[in-house]
Amino acid sequence: MKKILVLAEKPSVGRDIARVLGCNNDKNGYIEGPKYIVTWALGHLVTLADPESYGEKYKSWNMDDLPILPKYLKTVVIKKTSKQFNIVKAQMNRDDVEEIVIATDAGREGELVARWIIQKAQIKKPLKRLWISSSTDKAIKDGFNKLKDGKEYENLYYSAIARAEADWIVGINATRALTTKHNAQLSCGRVQTPTLGMILKREKEIMEFKPKNYYGINVVANKGGSNLKFTWQDKFNSSSSFNEEKVDKAIVNIENNDIKIVKVNKSHKKKYSPALYDLTELQRDANKIFGYSAKETLSIMQKLYEHHKVLTYPRTDSRYLTSDIVETLVDRVKAVNVSDYSKVCMKLLKTKISGNKSFVDDSKVSDHHAIIPTEERVFLGDLSDKERKIYDLVVKRFLAVLCPPFEYEQTSINAEINGENFNAKGNKIISLGWQETYKDSDDDESYDSIPSVKEGEVLKVEKINKTTGKTNPPGYLNEGTLLTQMENNGLGTVATRADIIEKLFNSFLLEKKGKDIYITSKGKQLLELAPEDLKTPELTSTWENKLLDISKGKLNKNNFITDMKNYSTDIVKEIKNSDSKFKHDNLTKNRCPECGKFMLEVNGKRGKMLVCEDRECNTRKTVSQTTNSRCPVCHKKLELRGEGEGKTFVCGCGHREKLTTFNKRKAEEKNKGSKKDINKYLKNQNKDEEVFNNPFAAALSKLKK
Repeated sequence: MKKILVLAEKPSVGRDIARVLGCNNDKNGYIEGPKYIVTWALGHLVTLADPESYGEKYKSWNMDDLPILPKYLKTVVIKKTSKQFNIVKAQMNRDDVEEIVIATDAGREGELVARWIIQKAQIKKPLKRLWISSSTDKAIKDGFNKLKDGKEYENLYYSAIARAEADWIVGINATRALTTKHNAQLSCGRVQTPTLGMILKREKEIMEFKPKNYYGINVVANKGGSNLKFTWQDKFNSSSSFNEEKVDKAIVNIENNDIKIVKVNKSHKKKYSPALYDLTELQRDANKIFGYSAKETLSIMQKLYEHHKVLTYPRTDSRYLTSDIVETLVDRVKAVNVSDYSKVCMKLLKTKISGNKSFVDDSKVSDHHAIIPTEERVFLGDLSDKERKIYDLVVKRFLAVLCPPFEYEQTSINAEINGENFNAKGNKIISLGWQETYKDSDDDESYDSIPSVKEGEVLKVEKINKTTGKTNPPGYLNEGTLLTQMENNGLGTVATRADIIEKLFNSFLLEKKGKDIYITSKGKQLLELAPEDLKTPELTSTWENKLLDISKGKLNKNNFITDMKNYSTDIVKEIKNSDSKFKHDNLTKNRCPECGKFMLEVNGKRGKMLVCEDRECNTRKTVSQTTNSRCPVCHKKLELRGEGEGKTFVCGCGHREKLTTFNKRKAEEKNKGSKKDINKYLKNQNKDEEVFNNPFAAALSKLKK
């Protein structure tokens, strides 16, 4: 009997697919059933070959050997996962396998993972594509009932190859040229270098910013024992002015005068929910609210998608749903009808849940729709603290778009005092709508009530206040705002931005102070040495648009690669002929234990390190690291310093504690039941009760009263 081989991207996903397809015979690296054989990659099993595979001379880094531009780029099996590659290859080559289903992640990189394996294994069998946005049993079954022809995704594959080869050609040549020219580890790339440039640009804007004083006027009038605050408006409807003399004259003009109500306008206002999450928006909010890095948020999302199966595919750039998802909305609301969400869910389930153009638009979804809950019922006790927080963000946003708008009545009062114009506003909430989902809504608008006044009414002025302030510089970029800048400038994709930011930290080109990101001296020097057009986002954004054109069949992949080779030739020539010098300004008196040269002190993302100045030696030694352990005195994060038995936790408040003492204290605390343990136990006890948290349970509870 002929069989179908299914290739998943990870073992966890492969096992889920195997279970749904009825495959029970668990073998080494694959699971077999009567009709299907399910196997898996471990991420990439095949990658582009290193430069040395094109000749012995490339083993050493020499400027005279650049640029390295092979006619065709080779692929190689990754050594540490070669065993799994051979297992996959053997299953694909079986005589009884007549067809292959690509079930790797549904996106550009997932396509590359599978196609490189198939190409390296020299397989010529028919291909089908599983394209799903969630890994629930229902989604997998539906996906296998609607398998696509593999040919439909060939352009996506070409785009993925073009991206990988362009990164190799530009990155290898620019990095080797800079590193050999200046004998320092200087990593350069088509996305990371302009990203670094944006951070330096923001720092320059802050340094060059000159604050200006501005002035305004507030007056307080009395109406029936209540205070009513009015704000001065100039003839341009601005509530402040840089001209202090102008404001002082206005104050003199209004002194000892009453305020007359000129116009009262009441209007009904509506505020609609923010759009559903795509990955970048979720990473922004997680960084802003919880301080999670982009990489950390993606990792948490991946677990909620793959392991818990409670959220849909994370690597999406769309904030809309497709029309075919609308019929599943009721089941998704039922799945999240637990705990704090129940009140809103019960209200929604009593209405007709439908989609509208504010969040359902097929034309605004390319590969995957927005991140939303799956139809899989959630057990909140199974989630870690971090998973719970990310899940909470997604669920609240999902419920919010299904709820009616937030409605309020806005009262706007125009008044004047001796020819000077003043304004007052008040808002009265009519219906909370979607804001019922959010207890602490981040809303700039004030919803304080305002005393009722009539046009023509004259009120006594109780107080006149001159207000002053200073203009603020733009803020330093953090991971959330950097993601926004990268997205706005077309740098990277939703799937790659987190890794790019992480690489900049690991290369010591960036460092963190609190949440803020700063460029290091090494980063500044790299930008001075890098080719001019590689520092700005315009060129990289153009390349990303070309990759998109390749995925749509509008541009030939080979033409794009030829352009990349020509560009690499130009930048190598530019670096070769440059007179710029690189200087280590973080050299210490510490000697490298391996080669004896001096070591550099660098601020890594998680603490201080010593790194050998010799790039070929590359010895690294941790000096101190910021940990997740909390100070027992002030509860701030502790820093771990020292080596061996001398390792000591240190806090800014003055608390010091040896690691051995700390571990002993923690062991004693572990023997006691913590508040978290008790809560987890109670949640598990209530699991069965959560299952029946539905409209019938609510009806029955009323009968008991």
